[in-house]
Amino acid sequence: MDYTDKVMENFQNPKHVGELSDANGVGQVGSPACGDIMKIFLKIDDDGIIQDASFKTFGCGAAIASSSMATDMIIGMNIEEAAKLKNSEVVEALGGLPNEKIHCSVLAAEAIQAAIDDYKKGATA
Repeated sequence: MDYTDKVMENFQNPKHVGELSDANGVGQVGSPACGDIMKIFLKIDDDGIIQDASFKTFGCGAAIASSSMATDMIIGMNIEEAAKLKNSEVVEALGGLPNEKIHCSVLAAEAIQAAIDDYKKGATA
């Protein structure tokens, strides 16, 4: 299985790793059964702009790379823009993923949506 240099860079040197202590939107997707669990933390300001994002991912290199790239992509976006982020955009930004790893990018997009939904509920986890 070949990974692009961009995937390897984001796997070996992921950005935005860890928990944001002041997150006001948290979303988790995946299951231990499938092997990938992704938790996204968002710090959203009063204007709905994502000021910071981070992740904790239990999974393969593609899942970690997808989390790193997706959080990097949404910082500075408003939540409406970020909610529209498609997994295909994450894959494209990574320079591609093997077909059997596309689900990792889907998890990243779903986790961001879950974190935005959490923010909209006014809840923090």
